[in-house]
Amino acid sequence: MTKPDYKALIQPDVWAYIDACAEFYPADAVNFSVEQQRAYYTALCKSMAQPRPEGLTSQDKPVAGVATRWYDPVVTSQQATLVYFHGGGWVVGDLDSHDDICAELADTLGLRVVAVDYRMAPDFKHPVALDDCHDVVKALLAEGRAPLLLMGDSAGGYIAAAVSHRLRDEGRQQGDLRAIKGVRGQVLIYPSLGGDRNKGSYLEQAEAPMLTRDDMTYYAQIYFGTDQGLSDEPDRPLAADDFRDLPATFAITGPFDPLYDDGPAYVAALQAEGIAARFVSAEGLPHSFLRARRRARQAEVAWQAILEACRSLLEGRAP
Repeated sequence: MTKPDYKALIQPDVWAYIDACAEFYPADAVNFSVEQQRAYYTALCKSMAQPRPEGLTSQDKPVAGVATRWYDPVVTSQQATLVYFHGGGWVVGDLDSHDDICAELADTLGLRVVAVDYRMAPDFKHPVALDDCHDVVKALLAEGRAPLLLMGDSAGGYIAAAVSHRLRDEGRQQGDLRAIKGVRGQVLIYPSLGGDRNKGSYLEQAEAPMLTRDDMTYYAQIYFGTDQGLSDEPDRPLAADDFRDLPATFAITGPFDPLYDDGPAYVAALQAEGIAARFVSAEGLPHSFLRARRRARQAEVAWQAILEACRSLLEGRAP
């Protein structure tokens, strides 16, 4: 298989972003200790952080025993709560790594955002991260915070979808779907949904900048705690045998990303059950393009598409 000529395919401003990331987070970061990976990631996120919107406030507090950060804009125009699950391969990231993203979401959309600081691998393997996020969502619903919009990037996209599947399954077992109906929609940004790593984009984009197939294999092994392959990785949204009764969904991934095929595959499964779902291919972009939204034109276009999808979902329209 011919390796794509990324230098020819990716625009200069996107390459400038990739190069800026490489100054803080080396391409072979997964070969370092987890502690060093986290130090690299912290430095990267600090270097990319955008200023906080004026007047926006935040508060750190536990929900269901899990650390969270609540963001409140100056003007609240939406009676809804956006719950954000950060990316980072279930290994790196925290409340600070995605602070500017969550702050901008709260300010731009005019709603409260609750970011979840779930426990991570290798100290806590699956299903601890999923349990933490599920418990937070259940607690928010019990407090009357619905409607909720679930959003996550990369590993956080997996968590958002997996939480929805778990809420749906629990509701069916209990004969009460009110919890999953409290989720107005889900927004999945370059999500890892458990696609087959031996075909499609996983092979075609195996050596893409920002995320490689080998990186994904590493993260999956360290999080799920298995070397046996996909069949041993539970709670993969794409492995579900039923996609009914799930929330309206918007998914977006750049084409230069081994995870690319996961988004359209998941959306197609939802659409087959009559669920409002849409996939957008983020033209010209690699993994992790959220941090380039003020640095590269195509990333800004993708960011605006995400915001518009959020508005549509919050208003009860198709994304």
